[in-house]
Amino acid sequence: MMNIKEIISLALQEDIGDGDHTSISCVPEKTRGRAKMIAKEKGVVAGIDTASFVFKLVDREIDVVNYMKDGQEVNPGDVILEVSGKSRSILIAERVALNFIQRMSGIATKTAYYVSLIKGTGAKLLDTRKTTPNFRMLEKMAVRIGGGYNHRMGLYDMIMIKDNHVDFAGGISSAVERTLKYIKDKNLDIKIEVETRNMKEVKEALETNSVHRIMLDNFSPQKLKEAVDYINKRAETEASGGITEANIRDYALTGVDYISVGALTHHIKSLDISLKAMF
Repeated sequence: MMNIKEIISLALQEDIGDGDHTSISCVPEKTRGRAKMIAKEKGVVAGIDTASFVFKLVDREIDVVNYMKDGQEVNPGDVILEVSGKSRSILIAERVALNFIQRMSGIATKTAYYVSLIKGTGAKLLDTRKTTPNFRMLEKMAVRIGGGYNHRMGLYDMIMIKDNHVDFAGGISSAVERTLKYIKDKNLDIKIEVETRNMKEVKEALETNSVHRIMLDNFSPQKLKEAVDYINKRAETEASGGITEANIRDYALTGVDYISVGALTHHIKSLDISLKAMF
């Protein structure tokens, strides 16, 4: 997996190409300036350090002063950070820095809202792998900042036997049996989750005595409660599919351990934030 520096470097390369011809052509090379990053709507800010890193990666002599911390609530007009240095450098970094902090803040804001909807139920909110290519690390970081939890980072850190795996393998029992052999042969320390579509599959997953978590996919809240009660803490439980802000609390009140919501990262509105020159 790429680290944050690599992600930012690729974003800058994509934006700069062979040069910021606009800034180079109309802003004198030695001109210095200051600018402040301002929230234009209410939300939860995330990605402050990432945005700061963008400026530093463009020009390590840029001075960045952070006035807020990730996870803080912002209101229109709040100053998030201030930068000073070569004007050209500030202009080169501006859009990439804003792209990161706006998207991450949008994710953190939506996550915090969903977390507030299930407060007091005991259920934990999870993200999914429905992320922007090459941006997963930062999007999942934004979920954590918003108060949510990360599901697996990728295909490598948890075995998740989904419906297609089950169908191709010839059933849950067969899929789990092959998985256990694979784990033993590869000497892996890794958890197993199985997606189920009905109570028959829930019972089959439990009967393997080898599943760490059971995903209950597209169950209604009523059916989910029935399944959660049947499982009775013999495995962790996760609700997924068809969950919205309108019904998430109904799902949380069933006693389920986790609720995964793909919309936290793939269906969000970036928070409106701008960078304005100071004079």
